[in-house]
Amino acid sequence: MSSAPAGDVGSSFFRQPRAVWATAFAAVVGFMGIGLVDPILTSIAEGLQATPSQVSLLFTSYFAVTSVMMLATGFVSSRIGGRRTLLLGAALIACFAALAGTSHSVTELVLYRAGWGLGNAFFVATALSVIVAAASGGTATAILLYEAALGLGISVGPLLGAALGSLSWRYPFFGTAALMTIGFVAIALFLEAQPKAARKTSLVDPIRALGHRGLLSVAGSAFFYNYAFFTVLAFVPFVLQASAHTVGLIFFGWGLALAVFSVLVAPRLQILFSALTLGVANLVALAVLLLGMAFGSVPIIVAAVVLSGAVMGINNTVFTEMALEISPFPRPVASAAYNFVRWFAGVIAPYAAPKIAEHFGASASFVVAAVSALAAAAVLLAMRGNLGRFTAKHPKPDVAAAAVVPSGPILVALDGTANDRAILARAAKAAAAVGAPVEVLHICPLELVEGEAAVAESSSGSAGIVDLALAELHAAGLQAAGAVREELAASLPQAILDHADALDARLIVLGGRHHGDPTDLVHGSVADIVGRRATRPVMLVPEVRAD
Repeated sequence: MSSAPAGDVGSSFFRQPRAVWATAFAAVVGFMGIGLVDPILTSIAEGLQATPSQVSLLFTSYFAVTSVMMLATGFVSSRIGGRRTLLLGAALIACFAALAGTSHSVTELVLYRAGWGLGNAFFVATALSVIVAAASGGTATAILLYEAALGLGISVGPLLGAALGSLSWRYPFFGTAALMTIGFVAIALFLEAQPKAARKTSLVDPIRALGHRGLLSVAGSAFFYNYAFFTVLAFVPFVLQASAHTVGLIFFGWGLALAVFSVLVAPRLQILFSALTLGVANLVALAVLLLGMAFGSVPIIVAAVVLSGAVMGINNTVFTEMALEISPFPRPVASAAYNFVRWFAGVIAPYAAPKIAEHFGASASFVVAAVSALAAAAVLLAMRGNLGRFTAKHPKPDVAAAAVVPSGPILVALDGTANDRAILARAAKAAAAVGAPVEVLHICPLELVEGEAAVAESSSGSAGIVDLALAELHAAGLQAAGAVREELAASLPQAILDHADALDARLIVLGGRHHGDPTDLVHGSVADIVGRRATRPVMLVPEVRAD
Protein backbone atom coordinates (compact mmCIF):
# COMPACT_ATOMS: atom_id res chain seq x y z
CA MET A 1 0.00 0.00 0.00
CA SER A 2 1.35 3.37 -0.88
CA SER A 3 1.22 6.44 1.27
CA ALA A 4 1.38 8.76 -1.66
CA PRO A 5 -1.48 11.06 -2.36
CA ALA A 6 -3.69 10.84 -5.41
CA GLY A 7 -1.85 10.87 -8.66
CA ASP A 8 1.09 9.13 -10.24
CA VAL A 9 3.17 7.81 -7.35
CA GLY A 10 6.33 7.24 -9.32
CA SER A 11 6.49 10.74 -10.74
CA SER A 12 6.43 12.24 -7.24
CA PHE A 13 9.94 10.92 -6.60
CA PHE A 14 11.33 13.82 -8.62
CA ARG A 15 8.56 16.26 -7.70
CA GLN A 16 9.76 17.23 -4.24
CA PRO A 17 10.11 20.72 -2.73
CA ARG A 18 13.49 22.41 -2.85
CA ALA A 19 13.79 21.90 0.90
CA VAL A 20 13.77 18.12 0.41
CA TRP A 21 16.43 18.27 -2.29
CA ALA A 22 18.57 20.61 -0.16
CA THR A 23 18.39 18.24 2.82
CA ALA A 24 19.02 15.19 0.63
CA PHE A 25 22.12 16.82 -0.89
CA ALA A 26 23.48 17.63 2.56
CA ALA A 27 22.68 14.05 3.65
CA VAL A 28 24.80 12.70 0.81
CA VAL A 29 27.70 14.83 2.02
CA GLY A 30 27.08 13.78 5.62
CA PHE A 31 27.21 10.08 4.77
CA MET A 32 30.33 10.62 2.65
CA GLY A 33 32.23 11.27 5.86
CA ILE A 34 31.99 7.61 6.90
CA GLY A 35 34.17 6.22 4.10
CA LEU A 36 35.88 9.39 2.91
CA VAL A 37 39.13 8.78 4.79
CA ASP A 38 39.54 5.11 3.82
CA PRO A 39 41.59 5.74 0.65
CA ILE A 40 43.84 8.32 2.33
CA LEU A 41 44.65 6.54 5.62
CA THR A 42 48.11 5.49 4.44
CA SER A 43 48.73 8.96 2.95
CA ILE A 44 47.80 10.59 6.26
CA ALA A 45 50.14 8.22 8.10
CA GLU A 46 53.00 9.19 5.78
CA GLY A 47 52.19 12.91 5.77
CA LEU A 48 51.96 13.19 9.57
CA GLN A 49 54.56 10.52 10.40
CA ALA A 50 51.98 8.47 12.31
CA THR A 51 51.51 4.76 12.90
CA PRO A 52 48.42 2.89 11.64
CA SER A 53 46.99 2.69 15.16
CA GLN A 54 47.44 6.45 15.59
CA VAL A 55 45.73 7.22 12.28
CA SER A 56 42.92 4.82 13.14
CA LEU A 57 42.04 7.19 15.96
CA LEU A 58 40.37 9.27 13.23
CA PHE A 59 37.57 6.72 13.39
CA THR A 60 37.77 6.30 17.16
CA SER A 61 37.32 9.99 17.97
CA TYR A 62 34.66 10.42 15.28
CA PHE A 63 32.51 7.53 16.49
CA ALA A 64 33.19 8.15 20.18
CA VAL A 65 31.51 11.54 19.96
CA THR A 66 28.84 10.30 17.56
CA SER A 67 28.01 7.43 19.92
CA VAL A 68 27.73 9.52 23.07
CA MET A 69 25.87 12.35 21.37
CA MET A 70 23.25 9.90 20.09
CA LEU A 71 21.94 10.04 23.65
CA ALA A 72 21.49 13.81 23.37
CA THR A 73 20.18 14.31 19.83
CA GLY A 74 16.58 13.68 20.84
CA PHE A 75 16.98 15.99 23.84
CA VAL A 76 18.26 18.80 21.61
CA SER A 77 15.99 18.37 18.57
CA SER A 78 12.84 18.09 20.70
CA ARG A 79 13.65 21.52 22.15
CA ILE A 80 15.03 23.55 19.24
CA GLY A 81 13.28 21.79 16.34
CA GLY A 82 14.48 19.75 13.39
CA ARG A 83 15.59 22.66 11.18
CA ARG A 84 17.87 24.22 13.78
CA THR A 85 19.29 20.83 14.76
CA LEU A 86 20.01 20.05 11.12
CA LEU A 87 21.69 23.42 10.56
CA LEU A 88 23.74 22.98 13.72
CA GLY A 89 24.96 19.59 12.52
CA ALA A 90 25.77 20.85 9.02
CA ALA A 91 27.66 23.86 10.39
CA LEU A 92 29.75 21.69 12.72
CA ILE A 93 30.59 19.24 9.92
CA ALA A 94 31.65 22.02 7.55
CA CYS A 95 33.70 23.79 10.23
CA PHE A 96 35.57 20.77 11.58
CA ALA A 97 36.11 19.20 8.15
CA ALA A 98 37.85 22.42 7.07
CA LEU A 99 39.92 22.49 10.26
CA ALA A 100 40.88 18.84 9.71
CA GLY A 101 42.43 19.84 6.40
CA THR A 102 44.69 22.33 8.18
CA SER A 103 46.04 19.81 10.71
CA HIS A 104 49.80 19.71 11.35
CA SER A 105 49.75 16.69 13.65
CA VAL A 106 47.76 13.52 14.03
CA THR A 107 46.55 14.78 17.41
CA GLU A 108 45.01 17.87 15.83
CA LEU A 109 43.40 15.78 13.11
CA VAL A 110 41.92 13.33 15.64
CA LEU A 111 40.44 16.19 17.67
CA TYR A 112 38.94 17.85 14.60
CA ARG A 113 37.41 14.52 13.55
CA ALA A 114 35.80 14.37 17.01
CA GLY A 115 34.14 17.71 16.29
CA TRP A 116 33.06 16.33 12.92
CA GLY A 117 31.47 13.40 14.76
CA LEU A 118 29.53 15.86 16.91
CA GLY A 119 28.05 17.46 13.80
CA ASN A 120 27.37 14.05 12.29
CA ALA A 121 25.35 12.97 15.32
CA PHE A 122 23.05 15.99 15.10
CA PHE A 123 22.73 15.83 11.32
CA VAL A 124 22.19 12.12 10.66
CA ALA A 125 19.73 11.69 13.55
CA THR A 126 17.57 14.53 12.21
CA ALA A 127 17.82 14.37 8.40
CA LEU A 128 15.30 11.55 7.88
CA SER A 129 12.55 13.14 9.96
CA VAL A 130 13.14 16.53 8.30
CA ILE A 131 12.91 15.10 4.79
CA VAL A 132 9.68 13.29 5.67
CA ALA A 133 8.18 16.41 7.27
CA ALA A 134 9.10 18.63 4.30
CA ALA A 135 8.03 16.20 1.59
CA SER A 136 5.01 16.59 -0.63
CA GLY A 137 3.66 14.50 -3.49
CA GLY A 138 4.43 11.25 -1.70
CA THR A 139 6.12 10.76 1.65
CA ALA A 140 7.15 7.20 0.83
CA THR A 141 9.14 8.47 -2.14
CA ALA A 142 10.80 11.07 0.08
CA ILE A 143 11.95 8.21 2.30
CA LEU A 144 13.33 6.48 -0.79
CA LEU A 145 15.12 9.72 -1.61
CA TYR A 146 16.77 9.60 1.82
CA GLU A 147 17.76 5.97 1.24
CA ALA A 148 19.23 6.97 -2.11
CA ALA A 149 21.19 9.77 -0.41
CA LEU A 150 22.48 7.25 2.14
CA GLY A 151 23.61 4.81 -0.54
CA LEU A 152 25.14 7.51 -2.70
CA GLY A 153 27.02 9.04 0.22
CA ILE A 154 28.45 5.77 1.52
CA SER A 155 29.50 4.56 -1.94
CA VAL A 156 30.76 7.85 -3.39
CA GLY A 157 32.64 8.92 -0.24
CA PRO A 158 35.61 6.62 -0.93
CA LEU A 159 35.73 7.74 -4.59
CA LEU A 160 35.81 11.41 -3.59
CA GLY A 161 38.46 10.65 -1.00
CA ALA A 162 40.54 8.84 -3.62
CA ALA A 163 40.15 11.52 -6.31
CA LEU A 164 41.07 14.43 -4.06
CA GLY A 165 43.44 12.42 -1.89
CA SER A 166 45.65 11.55 -4.85
CA LEU A 167 46.55 15.25 -4.97
CA SER A 168 46.87 15.77 -1.22
CA TRP A 169 45.44 14.03 1.83
CA ARG A 170 44.15 17.45 2.93
CA TYR A 171 41.90 18.00 -0.08
CA PRO A 172 39.14 15.49 0.82
CA PHE A 173 38.57 17.41 4.05
CA PHE A 174 38.44 20.77 2.29
CA GLY A 175 36.17 19.29 -0.37
CA THR A 176 33.74 17.98 2.23
CA ALA A 177 33.73 21.35 4.01
CA ALA A 178 32.90 23.16 0.76
CA LEU A 179 30.09 20.73 -0.16
CA MET A 180 28.54 20.85 3.30
CA THR A 181 28.70 24.64 3.28
CA ILE A 182 26.63 24.55 0.10
CA GLY A 183 24.22 22.17 1.84
CA PHE A 184 24.01 24.46 4.87
CA VAL A 185 23.15 27.48 2.70
CA ALA A 186 20.55 25.50 0.74
CA ILE A 187 18.86 24.26 3.92
CA ALA A 188 18.89 27.76 5.43
CA LEU A 189 17.27 29.20 2.29
CA PHE A 190 14.70 26.56 1.44
CA LEU A 191 13.78 24.64 4.61
CA GLU A 192 11.08 26.24 6.74
CA ALA A 193 10.96 25.88 10.51
CA GLN A 194 9.83 22.41 11.59
CA PRO A 195 7.36 21.90 14.44
CA LYS A 196 8.94 20.87 17.71
CA ALA A 197 8.22 17.44 19.11
CA ALA A 198 5.03 17.15 21.14
CA ARG A 199 6.99 15.39 23.88
CA LYS A 200 10.43 16.54 25.01
CA THR A 201 12.99 13.76 25.29
CA SER A 202 14.99 13.41 28.49
CA LEU A 203 18.74 12.74 28.45
CA VAL A 204 18.23 9.59 30.52
CA ASP A 205 15.39 8.14 28.41
CA PRO A 206 17.72 6.17 26.08
CA ILE A 207 19.63 4.75 29.06
CA ARG A 208 16.38 3.66 30.66
CA ALA A 209 15.34 2.05 27.37
CA LEU A 210 18.38 -0.21 27.51
CA GLY A 211 16.83 -1.76 30.60
CA HIS A 212 14.40 -3.53 28.28
CA ARG A 213 15.76 -7.04 27.78
CA GLY A 214 14.78 -7.27 24.15
CA LEU A 215 16.38 -3.95 23.18
CA LEU A 216 19.46 -4.69 25.26
CA SER A 217 19.83 -8.09 23.56
CA VAL A 218 19.61 -6.56 20.09
CA ALA A 219 21.96 -3.69 20.96
CA GLY A 220 24.45 -6.09 22.54
CA SER A 221 24.50 -8.28 19.44
CA ALA A 222 24.78 -5.17 17.24
CA PHE A 223 27.84 -4.07 19.22
CA PHE A 224 29.74 -7.28 18.35
CA TYR A 225 28.52 -7.10 14.75
CA ASN A 226 29.67 -3.50 14.39
CA TYR A 227 33.11 -4.40 15.75
CA ALA A 228 33.44 -6.60 12.67
CA PHE A 229 31.90 -3.87 10.49
CA PHE A 230 34.41 -1.22 11.57
CA THR A 231 37.35 -3.59 11.34
CA VAL A 232 36.63 -3.91 7.62
CA LEU A 233 36.04 -0.19 7.19
CA ALA A 234 39.08 1.07 9.11
CA PHE A 235 41.72 -1.68 8.86
CA VAL A 236 41.53 -3.07 5.31
CA PRO A 237 43.29 -0.04 3.70
CA PHE A 238 46.40 -0.74 5.80
CA VAL A 239 46.42 -4.39 4.73
CA LEU A 240 46.02 -3.70 1.01
CA GLN A 241 48.77 -1.06 0.88
CA ALA A 242 47.31 0.05 -2.45
CA SER A 243 46.95 3.44 -4.10
CA ALA A 244 44.21 5.84 -3.06
CA HIS A 245 42.37 5.20 -6.34
CA THR A 246 42.45 1.43 -5.85
CA VAL A 247 41.22 1.60 -2.26
CA GLY A 248 38.56 4.11 -3.31
CA LEU A 249 37.24 1.78 -6.01
CA ILE A 250 37.20 -1.20 -3.66
CA PHE A 251 35.21 0.66 -1.03
CA PHE A 252 32.96 2.13 -3.70
CA GLY A 253 32.02 -1.46 -4.53
CA TRP A 254 31.60 -2.20 -0.82
CA GLY A 255 29.37 0.86 -0.30
CA LEU A 256 27.33 0.14 -3.42
CA ALA A 257 26.71 -3.44 -2.32
CA LEU A 258 25.78 -2.25 1.17
CA ALA A 259 23.26 0.26 -0.18
CA VAL A 260 21.67 -2.07 -2.76
CA PHE A 261 21.29 -5.01 -0.39
CA SER A 262 20.03 -2.79 2.42
CA VAL A 263 17.38 -1.00 0.35
CA LEU A 264 16.41 -3.53 -2.33
CA VAL A 265 17.31 -7.04 -1.16
CA ALA A 266 16.77 -7.05 2.61
CA PRO A 267 13.03 -6.11 2.43
CA ARG A 268 12.40 -9.06 0.09
CA LEU A 269 14.21 -11.45 2.42
CA GLN A 270 12.27 -10.09 5.40
CA ILE A 271 9.09 -11.33 3.73
CA LEU A 272 10.46 -14.88 3.59
CA PHE A 273 12.48 -15.32 6.80
CA SER A 274 12.36 -14.29 10.43
CA ALA A 275 14.71 -11.57 11.64
CA LEU A 276 16.50 -14.09 13.85
CA THR A 277 17.15 -16.45 10.93
CA LEU A 278 18.34 -13.65 8.66
CA GLY A 279 20.52 -12.08 11.32
CA VAL A 280 22.26 -15.28 12.39
CA ALA A 281 22.81 -16.50 8.81
CA ASN A 282 24.34 -13.20 7.73
CA LEU A 283 26.56 -12.97 10.80
CA VAL A 284 27.94 -16.44 10.07
CA ALA A 285 28.48 -15.42 6.43
CA LEU A 286 30.31 -12.29 7.59
CA ALA A 287 32.58 -14.40 9.82
CA VAL A 288 33.46 -16.59 6.82
CA LEU A 289 34.31 -13.53 4.72
CA LEU A 290 36.49 -12.14 7.50
CA LEU A 291 38.39 -15.42 7.64
CA GLY A 292 38.89 -15.06 3.89
CA MET A 293 40.39 -11.62 4.53
CA ALA A 294 42.61 -13.13 7.23
CA PHE A 295 44.17 -15.92 5.18
CA GLY A 296 43.40 -15.13 1.53
CA SER A 297 45.46 -13.49 -1.19
CA VAL A 298 44.91 -9.87 -2.20
CA PRO A 299 42.25 -10.73 -4.83
CA ILE A 300 40.39 -12.81 -2.24
CA ILE A 301 40.55 -9.95 0.27
CA VAL A 302 39.18 -7.53 -2.31
CA ALA A 303 36.31 -9.88 -3.20
CA ALA A 304 35.56 -10.55 0.47
CA VAL A 305 35.42 -6.82 1.22
CA VAL A 306 32.92 -6.13 -1.57
CA LEU A 307 30.80 -9.17 -0.62
CA SER A 308 30.86 -8.11 3.02
CA GLY A 309 29.05 -4.94 1.94
CA ALA A 310 26.12 -7.07 0.75
CA VAL A 311 26.01 -9.02 4.00
CA MET A 312 26.28 -5.85 6.08
CA GLY A 313 23.50 -4.16 4.10
CA ILE A 314 21.09 -6.94 5.00
CA ASN A 315 22.24 -7.01 8.61
CA ASN A 316 21.86 -3.24 9.04
CA THR A 317 18.23 -3.47 7.94
CA VAL A 318 17.47 -6.49 10.14
CA PHE A 319 19.05 -4.97 13.25
CA THR A 320 17.25 -1.67 12.70
CA GLU A 321 13.91 -3.45 12.46
CA MET A 322 14.46 -5.37 15.67
CA ALA A 323 15.89 -2.45 17.64
CA LEU A 324 13.11 0.01 16.82
CA GLU A 325 10.19 -2.41 17.10
CA ILE A 326 11.06 -4.71 19.98
CA SER A 327 10.44 -2.37 22.93
CA PRO A 328 7.47 -0.24 24.04
CA PHE A 329 9.58 2.94 24.06
CA PRO A 330 9.06 5.72 21.48
CA ARG A 331 11.12 5.01 18.37
CA PRO A 332 13.37 8.10 18.74
CA VAL A 333 14.30 6.91 22.23
CA ALA A 334 14.89 3.31 21.11
CA SER A 335 16.90 4.60 18.15
CA ALA A 336 19.12 6.74 20.39
CA ALA A 337 19.77 3.83 22.76
CA TYR A 338 20.53 1.38 19.94
CA ASN A 339 22.76 3.81 18.03
CA PHE A 340 24.68 4.68 21.20
CA VAL A 341 25.66 1.02 21.72
CA ARG A 342 26.34 0.08 18.10
CA TRP A 343 28.34 3.20 17.23
CA PHE A 344 30.50 2.62 20.32
CA ALA A 345 31.96 -0.38 18.49
CA GLY A 346 33.41 2.19 16.09
CA VAL A 347 35.37 3.57 19.02
CA ILE A 348 37.07 0.26 19.79
CA ALA A 349 37.52 -1.64 16.51
CA PRO A 350 39.48 0.94 14.46
CA TYR A 351 42.09 1.27 17.21
CA ALA A 352 42.12 -2.35 18.34
CA ALA A 353 42.56 -3.89 14.87
CA PRO A 354 45.92 -2.24 14.01
CA LYS A 355 47.13 -2.69 17.61
CA ILE A 356 46.42 -6.44 17.40
CA ALA A 357 48.17 -6.49 14.02
CA GLU A 358 51.27 -4.81 15.48
CA HIS A 359 51.67 -7.66 17.98
CA PHE A 360 50.22 -10.71 16.24
CA GLY A 361 49.93 -9.88 12.54
CA ALA A 362 47.13 -8.65 10.31
CA SER A 363 45.48 -12.08 10.10
CA ALA A 364 44.86 -12.02 13.86
CA SER A 365 42.89 -8.77 13.55
CA PHE A 366 40.51 -10.32 11.05
CA VAL A 367 40.19 -13.50 13.10
CA VAL A 368 39.18 -11.44 16.13
CA ALA A 369 36.61 -9.65 13.97
CA ALA A 370 35.28 -13.02 12.75
CA VAL A 371 34.96 -14.22 16.33
CA SER A 372 33.10 -10.98 17.14
CA ALA A 373 30.65 -11.64 14.30
CA LEU A 374 30.03 -15.14 15.65
CA ALA A 375 29.61 -13.67 19.14
CA ALA A 376 26.89 -11.41 17.73
CA ALA A 377 25.10 -14.47 16.34
CA ALA A 378 25.53 -16.28 19.65
CA VAL A 379 23.95 -13.38 21.56
CA LEU A 380 20.90 -13.46 19.28
CA LEU A 381 20.51 -17.22 19.71
CA ALA A 382 21.12 -17.16 23.46
CA MET A 383 18.70 -14.27 23.98
CA ARG A 384 16.06 -15.39 21.47
CA GLY A 385 13.60 -15.67 24.34
CA ASN A 386 13.71 -11.86 24.55
CA LEU A 387 13.15 -11.30 20.82
CA GLY A 388 9.43 -12.04 20.68
CA ARG A 389 7.90 -12.11 17.20
CA PHE A 390 11.29 -11.69 15.53
CA THR A 391 12.00 -15.37 16.10
CA ALA A 392 8.79 -16.51 14.37
CA LYS A 393 8.85 -17.98 10.92
CA HIS A 394 6.62 -16.37 8.34
CA PRO A 395 3.52 -18.53 7.87
CA LYS A 396 3.02 -20.47 4.68
CA PRO A 397 -0.37 -20.71 3.00
CA ASP A 398 -2.59 -23.28 4.75
CA VAL A 399 -3.94 -25.56 2.03
CA ALA A 400 -6.49 -27.12 4.39
CA ALA A 401 -7.75 -23.71 5.49
CA ALA A 402 -8.15 -22.68 1.86
CA ALA A 403 -10.72 -25.45 1.37
CA VAL A 404 -13.02 -23.94 4.03
CA VAL A 405 -15.45 -21.36 2.66
CA PRO A 406 -15.00 -18.12 4.66
CA SER A 407 -18.11 -16.38 5.97
CA GLY A 408 -16.81 -13.06 7.30
CA PRO A 409 -16.95 -9.55 5.82
CA ILE A 410 -15.50 -8.20 2.61
CA LEU A 411 -12.07 -6.77 3.46
CA VAL A 412 -11.12 -3.73 1.40
CA ALA A 413 -7.55 -2.44 1.73
CA LEU A 414 -7.12 1.24 0.81
CA ASP A 415 -3.80 2.96 0.27
CA GLY A 416 -4.67 6.65 0.02
CA THR A 417 -4.14 6.97 -3.75
CA ALA A 418 -6.51 8.00 -6.52
CA ASN A 419 -7.45 4.35 -7.04
CA ASP A 420 -9.23 4.15 -3.67
CA ARG A 421 -12.62 5.18 -5.10
CA ALA A 422 -12.54 2.40 -7.70
CA ILE A 423 -11.40 -0.14 -5.09
CA LEU A 424 -14.17 0.90 -2.70
CA ALA A 425 -16.80 0.77 -5.43
CA ARG A 426 -15.84 -2.81 -6.35
CA ALA A 427 -15.89 -3.86 -2.70
CA ALA A 428 -19.30 -2.24 -2.16
CA LYS A 429 -20.71 -4.02 -5.22
CA ALA A 430 -19.38 -7.38 -4.04
CA ALA A 431 -20.75 -6.82 -0.51
CA ALA A 432 -24.20 -5.86 -1.81
CA ALA A 433 -24.31 -8.94 -4.02
CA VAL A 434 -23.83 -11.38 -1.11
CA GLY A 435 -25.28 -9.28 1.72
CA ALA A 436 -22.00 -9.10 3.62
CA PRO A 437 -20.61 -6.25 5.73
CA VAL A 438 -17.45 -4.41 4.70
CA GLU A 439 -14.27 -3.99 6.73
CA VAL A 440 -12.13 -1.04 5.60
CA LEU A 441 -8.43 -1.38 6.33
CA HIS A 442 -5.72 1.22 5.88
CA ILE A 443 -2.14 0.44 6.82
CA CYS A 444 0.28 3.29 7.44
CA PRO A 445 3.72 2.00 6.35
CA LEU A 446 6.71 2.50 8.62
CA GLU A 447 10.10 2.82 6.95
CA LEU A 448 13.31 1.95 8.82
CA VAL A 449 16.64 3.30 7.57
CA GLU A 450 20.03 2.87 9.26
CA GLY A 451 18.88 2.98 12.86
CA GLU A 452 16.17 5.58 12.24
CA ALA A 453 12.41 5.33 11.64
CA ALA A 454 9.89 7.41 9.72
CA VAL A 455 6.13 7.02 9.54
CA ALA A 456 4.94 7.73 6.01
CA GLU A 457 1.86 9.74 7.04
CA SER A 458 0.19 11.38 10.03
CA SER A 459 -2.29 9.55 12.23
CA SER A 460 -4.99 12.06 11.27
CA GLY A 461 -4.30 11.42 7.59
CA SER A 462 -4.61 7.67 8.06
CA ALA A 463 -7.85 8.02 10.02
CA GLY A 464 -9.23 10.38 7.38
CA ILE A 465 -8.82 7.76 4.65
CA VAL A 466 -10.88 5.24 6.62
CA ASP A 467 -13.49 7.76 7.79
CA LEU A 468 -14.17 8.94 4.23
CA ALA A 469 -14.59 5.36 3.00
CA LEU A 470 -16.97 4.49 5.85
CA ALA A 471 -19.09 7.56 5.12
CA GLU A 472 -19.50 6.46 1.49
CA LEU A 473 -20.37 2.89 2.44
CA HIS A 474 -22.92 3.98 5.05
CA ALA A 475 -24.48 6.36 2.52
CA ALA A 476 -24.90 3.40 0.22
CA GLY A 477 -26.77 1.52 2.95
CA LEU A 478 -24.00 -0.97 3.71
CA GLN A 479 -22.87 -2.14 7.11
CA ALA A 480 -19.21 -1.19 7.52
CA ALA A 481 -16.42 -0.90 10.07
CA GLY A 482 -12.85 0.30 9.73
CA ALA A 483 -9.37 -0.09 11.14
CA VAL A 484 -6.02 1.71 10.86
CA ARG A 485 -2.78 -0.15 11.48
CA GLU A 486 0.85 0.88 11.48
CA GLU A 487 3.19 -1.76 10.10
CA LEU A 488 6.68 -2.05 8.69
CA ALA A 489 6.56 -1.45 4.96
CA ALA A 490 8.20 -4.82 4.32
CA SER A 491 5.52 -6.58 6.43
CA LEU A 492 2.55 -4.82 4.86
CA PRO A 493 1.29 -7.72 2.66
CA GLN A 494 1.41 -10.14 5.60
CA ALA A 495 -0.44 -7.62 7.77
CA ILE A 496 -3.31 -7.59 5.24
CA LEU A 497 -3.40 -11.38 5.19
CA ASP A 498 -3.33 -11.59 8.99
CA HIS A 499 -6.18 -9.09 9.24
CA ALA A 500 -8.18 -11.10 6.72
CA ASP A 501 -7.56 -14.32 8.65
CA ALA A 502 -8.63 -12.72 11.94
CA LEU A 503 -11.92 -11.61 10.34
CA ASP A 504 -12.39 -14.79 8.29
CA ALA A 505 -12.89 -12.41 5.35
CA ARG A 506 -14.69 -13.98 2.43
CA LEU A 507 -12.93 -11.70 -0.07
CA ILE A 508 -9.94 -9.34 -0.08
CA VAL A 509 -10.29 -6.31 -2.36
CA LEU A 510 -7.24 -4.13 -3.03
CA GLY A 511 -5.55 -2.18 -5.78
CA GLY A 512 -3.39 -3.82 -8.40
CA ARG A 513 0.25 -3.11 -9.05
CA HIS A 514 1.15 0.59 -9.01
CA HIS A 515 2.73 1.59 -12.30
CA GLY A 516 5.95 3.50 -11.84
CA ASP A 517 5.90 3.27 -8.04
CA PRO A 518 9.47 3.10 -6.69
CA THR A 519 8.22 1.57 -3.44
CA ASP A 520 7.18 -1.52 -5.41
CA LEU A 521 10.78 -1.81 -6.55
CA VAL A 522 12.00 -1.75 -2.96
CA HIS A 523 9.44 -3.87 -1.13
CA GLY A 524 7.76 -5.71 -3.97
CA SER A 525 4.20 -5.22 -5.16
CA VAL A 526 1.71 -5.64 -2.30
CA ALA A 527 -0.90 -6.82 -4.80
CA ASP A 528 1.40 -9.52 -6.21
CA ILE A 529 2.44 -10.80 -2.77
CA VAL A 530 -1.09 -10.87 -1.35
CA GLY A 531 -2.42 -12.56 -4.49
CA ARG A 532 0.31 -15.20 -4.32
CA ARG A 533 0.06 -16.00 -0.61
CA ALA A 534 -3.66 -15.60 0.16
CA THR A 535 -5.74 -18.65 1.11
CA ARG A 536 -9.01 -16.86 0.31
CA PRO A 537 -10.33 -15.10 -2.81
CA VAL A 538 -8.58 -11.87 -3.79
CA MET A 539 -9.93 -9.19 -6.14
CA LEU A 540 -7.31 -6.86 -7.62
CA VAL A 541 -8.64 -3.57 -8.99
CA PRO A 542 -6.46 -2.25 -11.83
CA GLU A 543 -4.99 1.19 -11.36
CA VAL A 544 -6.93 4.00 -12.99
CA ARG A 545 -4.39 5.75 -15.19
CA ALA A 546 -4.83 9.26 -16.49
CA ASP A 547 -4.54 9.67 -20.26
